[in-house]
Amino acid sequence: MIIDRDVAVPVDDGTVLRADVFRPDTTEPVPVIMTLGPYGKGVRYQDGYAPQWNWLVTTYPDVLPGSTREYMAWETVDPETWVPWGYAVVRVDSRGAGRSPGRLDILSPREVRDYYDAIEWAGTQAWSNGKVGLNGISYYAINQWLVASLQPPHLAAMIPWEGAADFYRDWARHGGIMSNGFLETWFPRQVLSVQHGNPDGRTDPWLGESATGPAKLTDSELVATRSDPIADVLAHPLDGPFYRDRSADWSKVTVPFLSAASWGGYGLHPRGNFEGFTQAAAPRKWLEAHPGRHEEWFYLERGMALQKRFLDHFLKGEDNGWDSEPPVLLHIRRPFTDEVEARTETEWPLDRTQWTPIHLSAGDTALAWDRPTESATVTFGALGEPVTFRSAPLPAETELTGPLAATLFLSSSTVDADLFVTLQAFAPDGREVEFQGTIDPHTPLAQGWLRASHRKLDPERSLPHRPYHTHDDQQPLEPGQVYRVEVEIWPTCIVLPAGYRLGLQISGHDFEREPPDDPNEAWVSRGSGPWLHTHPEDRPSPVFSGRTTIHTGGDTASLLLLPVIPPKEGDPA
Repeated sequence: MIIDRDVAVPVDDGTVLRADVFRPDTTEPVPVIMTLGPYGKGVRYQDGYAPQWNWLVTTYPDVLPGSTREYMAWETVDPETWVPWGYAVVRVDSRGAGRSPGRLDILSPREVRDYYDAIEWAGTQAWSNGKVGLNGISYYAINQWLVASLQPPHLAAMIPWEGAADFYRDWARHGGIMSNGFLETWFPRQVLSVQHGNPDGRTDPWLGESATGPAKLTDSELVATRSDPIADVLAHPLDGPFYRDRSADWSKVTVPFLSAASWGGYGLHPRGNFEGFTQAAAPRKWLEAHPGRHEEWFYLERGMALQKRFLDHFLKGEDNGWDSEPPVLLHIRRPFTDEVEARTETEWPLDRTQWTPIHLSAGDTALAWDRPTESATVTFGALGEPVTFRSAPLPAETELTGPLAATLFLSSSTVDADLFVTLQAFAPDGREVEFQGTIDPHTPLAQGWLRASHRKLDPERSLPHRPYHTHDDQQPLEPGQVYRVEVEIWPTCIVLPAGYRLGLQISGHDFEREPPDDPNEAWVSRGSGPWLHTHPEDRPSPVFSGRTTIHTGGDTASLLLLPVIPPKEGDPA
């Protein structure tokens, strides 16, 4: 393996980014796998993310067979695996991060244009066959959607593995509510720590120099050469150019892609992966959905085999049957087991979905298949205990796979109300059905959010199972008046045995439990991970600490729309 460190990658405004290139020791040109981002190409996975690394290699001692794992970086491919497979691996420090100078502005149009230029640079090197593929997790998936919207000529295929796509809806402002918890922890921990010029940056163990470059900037200089995403999100409560500039343009995403979604990533990525598959203009696109931790399936044998087969086809031209692969691969979950069933489908959401309403009944806080004829109400303090509606035991095994939506009739004692809606399920013995999420080890089945003043829908883009809010207008509530709101709930997948009960929790604050005995090593573990909505400027107490009333039955038929999946034709019932 030939390793070139700190290679100069020029971009259109004269800035020079820095990249590490790993490539086969051959004179034959090879395809490229590239990532560009702010986590530092010179920060070794084992050093910068030791708790996550230790979990991975303890849980899977044989992960990445044949590799010494000594060239690993967070959320990127392993060069010792991919170079022997005939690929060049290119890691680029984004502008203002690691060893690349400039102003750090995450996911900005400037950064995306840099990515475009880096792709074109890689596609024209003597060691490149002219086909560049993108493959990485999280940030390295988000910016795949963005750069694909620019359509760089040498971009041949991409795998956005767990990647948000809409900066407003997917992670900055869920349902209009600022998601500050993640920004306040992730940005300083994973981005500012490797800002270019940070004098406290880690030493690059391979280069023997600072992973944040030779410059040593003062605190004031560091602040002057970066954006402040928390302040930016606070300053932009409504959707608009700021968010659109940092979101995918689906009409321009035409490159072949494999969109890999996590069932348990509520608060960040899966919405982007599902929306990408359903909305992108690409004629050749595939969707995969899996459980587990954020950094888990990407490196496991089945995930690696999927990535290799896809990229071998589009970057090497191998006739390996990928083109005839069904467009959807789902890994079906069941309660209280890590085992999953792989199942192929031809579309998403599934055509055979039986969209089934289950009605809220306030009088007995129940979920009922029949619509209650009598009107009733239940009231809860927005910052106090939530209300949970539960169904009777399911009469038969039931699969729920797909997006969900709640239609709620509500009134508030104040001029607004935040809704946090959580789908749960309970075993006959009362145990809650929960799963290891991308980060939180005790993730519920599905979550959705909506600020009542953001209830305005886009009639052209809304679907019964996926309401689409414009977020371009704030419509305050008249205290005591009843309003109908539609809450988008992100997709789920679960097969529940007969006798299990469904639960729908509605709250005025983040879903949470008491901390478990086995907290996640790096983040909170109360059921919502780090995706908390607690900023006092976004949720001023006089407005969001009132009392919220849910109205059910009669003319105010609040309900939850469920994606019930019957067996495939020919499958045993």
